[in-house]
Amino acid sequence: MKSYKLFLLALSMAIGVNAQDQTETEESAQTKIPELVLIFSKTEGYRHKSIEKGAQTLKELGRANGFIVLQTETSADFNAANLKNYKLVVFLSTTMDVLNDQEQDAFKAYINSGGNYMGIHAATDTEYDWPWYGKMVGAYFENHPQQQKARIEVVDRNHPSTQHLKEEWFHFDEWYNFMNLNPDVHVLMKLDESSYDGGTNGDNHPIAWYHEYDGGRAFYTGLGHTEAAFDDADFKQHLLGGIEWCLGRK
Repeated sequence: MKSYKLFLLALSMAIGVNAQDQTETEESAQTKIPELVLIFSKTEGYRHKSIEKGAQTLKELGRANGFIVLQTETSADFNAANLKNYKLVVFLSTTMDVLNDQEQDAFKAYINSGGNYMGIHAATDTEYDWPWYGKMVGAYFENHPQQQKARIEVVDRNHPSTQHLKEEWFHFDEWYNFMNLNPDVHVLMKLDESSYDGGTNGDNHPIAWYHEYDGGRAFYTGLGHTEAAFDDADFKQHLLGGIEWCLGRK
């Protein structure tokens, strides 16, 4: 009888331990590790004053929406061991030749393995001698007129970055003219060149777009030259929607 009671005691303890382990496993499964987003803001040409404000804004969006944003201007961080930690890399107004050949190879491998890219404003003024990057970002910067308000046609309002917008959006910024536009991107917004001075792309003047590219997702917005742009609620939601699409949330 004594041995039977000991058996029952051991069995009840085992069941209790197993139940506790199961509860801890379920709690662990429900605890989601926030995605990491890397801002890259190195410049070898013109440096935008809005970079610091833009980085601060993206970090605030991350804190409010469950992702963690870190920033670097060190191109040596573009190596396989480091990049694999990030779900998304954001080129925030980078300019000119910011990665060497080895760093380019590491970034390409990152995208090929399912990593994601987002470009903001001068990201198109970057890596002119790297055709793979040019196709990913979707175009190269050619020139721009003076900063001014323009009418944006929101041609696709089904994307997370544009679903909060009306069919037209009037916004003050520095409007890039582009060359080497990638015809395979999906255009979200276009500029109405009749609404401002200095546009040279004509009726086809995209200013924000996205596409699947070589294993990953790529999103670009041409807005973001001014510091004030990063205080604009519509622009911040535009950025957040682009990030969430790149992260695969939407």
